[in-house]
Amino acid sequence: MTQHDLDVLDEIQRRVLWLATRIVDAANHDRATGDGVKVGGHQASSASLVTAMTALWFAHLDAEDRVAVKPHASPVFHAIQYLLGNLDRSYLPRLRARGGLQSYPSRTKDPDEVDFSTGSVGLGAAAPLFAAATRRYVDAHFGARPHSRFVALIGDAELDEGNIWEAVADPATTGLGNVMWLVDFNRQSLDRVVPGIRINQWRGQFEAAGWHVVEVKYGRRLAEAYARPGGEALRDWIDAMPNEQYQSLFGLTGPALRKQFLDGAPAGIDELIAHVSDEDLGPLVTDLGGHDLSAMLDAYAQCDAVTDRPSVVFAYTVKGWGLPIAGNPRNHSALLSSEQVDTLRAAQGLTSETEWDRLDPASPAGIRAGARREALSRAPRERALGVTVPESTGVRATKPISTQEVFGRVLVDLARNREVGRYLVTTAPDVATSTNLAGFINKTGVFAPTEQRSWAEDRMLRWTESPAGQHIELGISEMNLFLLLGQLGLSWDLSGQPLLPVGTVYDPFVLRGLDAFLYGTYSGSRFVVAGTPSGITLAPEGGAHQSTITASVGLELPGVTFLEPAYAASLDWLLCDALGQIAGGSTPAATAAPTEDGAYYFRLSTRPLDQAPFEAARARLGDAVLRRQVVAGAYRLVDAHQAYPHLVDAPVVQLAASGAVLPEVLAAAAELADEGVAAHVVDVTSLDRLYRAWQRTLRQGVRTATVPSVPGALRSAFVDRVPVVTVHDAASHAMAWLGSAVGAPAVPLGVDEFGQSGSVAELYELHDLLPGSIVNAALAAIALR
Repeated sequence: MTQHDLDVLDEIQRRVLWLATRIVDAANHDRATGDGVKVGGHQASSASLVTAMTALWFAHLDAEDRVAVKPHASPVFHAIQYLLGNLDRSYLPRLRARGGLQSYPSRTKDPDEVDFSTGSVGLGAAAPLFAAATRRYVDAHFGARPHSRFVALIGDAELDEGNIWEAVADPATTGLGNVMWLVDFNRQSLDRVVPGIRINQWRGQFEAAGWHVVEVKYGRRLAEAYARPGGEALRDWIDAMPNEQYQSLFGLTGPALRKQFLDGAPAGIDELIAHVSDEDLGPLVTDLGGHDLSAMLDAYAQCDAVTDRPSVVFAYTVKGWGLPIAGNPRNHSALLSSEQVDTLRAAQGLTSETEWDRLDPASPAGIRAGARREALSRAPRERALGVTVPESTGVRATKPISTQEVFGRVLVDLARNREVGRYLVTTAPDVATSTNLAGFINKTGVFAPTEQRSWAEDRMLRWTESPAGQHIELGISEMNLFLLLGQLGLSWDLSGQPLLPVGTVYDPFVLRGLDAFLYGTYSGSRFVVAGTPSGITLAPEGGAHQSTITASVGLELPGVTFLEPAYAASLDWLLCDALGQIAGGSTPAATAAPTEDGAYYFRLSTRPLDQAPFEAARARLGDAVLRRQVVAGAYRLVDAHQAYPHLVDAPVVQLAASGAVLPEVLAAAAELADEGVAAHVVDVTSLDRLYRAWQRTLRQGVRTATVPSVPGALRSAFVDRVPVVTVHDAASHAMAWLGSAVGAPAVPLGVDEFGQSGSVAELYELHDLLPGSIVNAALAAIALR
């Protein structure tokens, strides 16, 4: 790159710095919020990445490349998108405003095109790594896509996050030569200048994981100084200088800077810099490579040249580069004063009338911006897969069977479907066989970038590894599971190929991957995950393996539909419906939420259940009606007045339950009938869909000042204003709201303490889930009315 090109890039980066700084300034000083709450922003954290990001977007990236931007650098990203013509000017003063630019880059909420949402530190860094793993899978199965580089811009403090190292170490992410992480090595965290530098430790960890490591420590001025006689001693002193001392130089000028720089220096250093004027000394000794455009572009080229492994670039920067708060230990959330902003504006040659202008399109900088906009433009991507997932695989069970076993059977049957099977991809964190993926693996194989020789034969599990395999095995990391699922579910956008991703995990350990689960759904990813086995029904395993709050998590997570079927056919219908909605090849059930879009979380069990009660309901209602109600969230498994005609005038109660506890609920209904009480049994297949349907009607009533209606899903399964007992192998509050929904007293039964080892009957007795306790709860509910 010529000096002229570098000068043009320097002009662009100065404008990027100005706009990023002013975006934050306008949000805090120009806009009245009326609530007295600080708007905030990160001018210093943005500034440290201005050079790296300018070099990327205005000189290095191609249209097919995908980039995750450090959360606090979002103003720089938006400034760049504005200069490229991809963002309307009206958004610039609307950082952190409703409908405006988000605090941190968001795929689903920002007006400009964001590749990866960032915000929860560490996750945005790892996402491009798993997106690259997804691309490797897509290329192997559907033909090579246009070459893409997957880039993550991350803060050095993010390397303290454990999920970073889980991602780096996972076998599924090895050998990804199209990945580059760029670490903004500004050596400051939120609270302080970091004492000491951990570069040697981090370099060693990356190299041990097989990564290519590049350090960009010094810019051209210092490189030239080091090349002169005595330069080696100067370099040794700067390398040895305590980090806190070096950072303090950025706030000084003139003799004060010289004095601070020489404090503790070995003999002779003062003579080496004696010829450097006070005016030039600061720019010389603070000349970091992360702010040298040529050095950064050279580092990117070095990473491109290494194609057999991921690369990481440590770019030495200063927090607040180019601003009067550079290097200040308290600059993380600091805001420039109005006077400082005025000075910066004037230094740019701008006025209050021209401060938001784009680059002059006739200038060299404007011409480059126009050319880069064309070079980086992308064609629209199609999210729909364009295949029709069947409504059912027709799974049948003549003997008791668990939902975990049915789940595995349905996946195998779908894998046999020529239209659907090739798009299925499963993954698990070393629990594939114990979560019943063995049948699918035997059918499709395990994915590996190259053919792997099998050294042992297993009649039960054929662990054949090859590029044709459709199961991606992970190490024991639930964070990696959800990070990979999230990227598989975005493959339509990031790799130009929609997929049908399915993951499995032990249900209690959904919580260990919860941050990554939320990250995927916040990003708009679509996938299926099965948590299995669940609850205290996993009795002998004890409290460490018994999930109790996961139902609440599934119910409350936005962008997730929580499902907990009890019977084989209902699981079949629900899983096919979920995959059908992801595929976009079938119409969502009319009773499901019209805006339903995202992930599907199945909570399953290893407890075999007799299928006869479901078959009786099937005979009573017919497949079409029953399937519609199952998919909508609930159906009446037992209608007491039909099952016990002599109780037509008896007191009525409703027993609502999900999953593995239904045998106890059915037994309680029979006991109540013997005592002269008509007990309807409602199988709640999706608390989530029921709750959303109820909330829609309530909110509509609130917003229109009208009486809320009863949604159809509740109306078909429940009798209005009849007492309810809810029974759940989970925290009791997850279903307790059903009483309010039907306008009647409710007695919620569930698991509100940690479990322990024992038999199912022993633990159900301990938590009041046996038929006798359910009968007593029903009588109490009737008495409350």
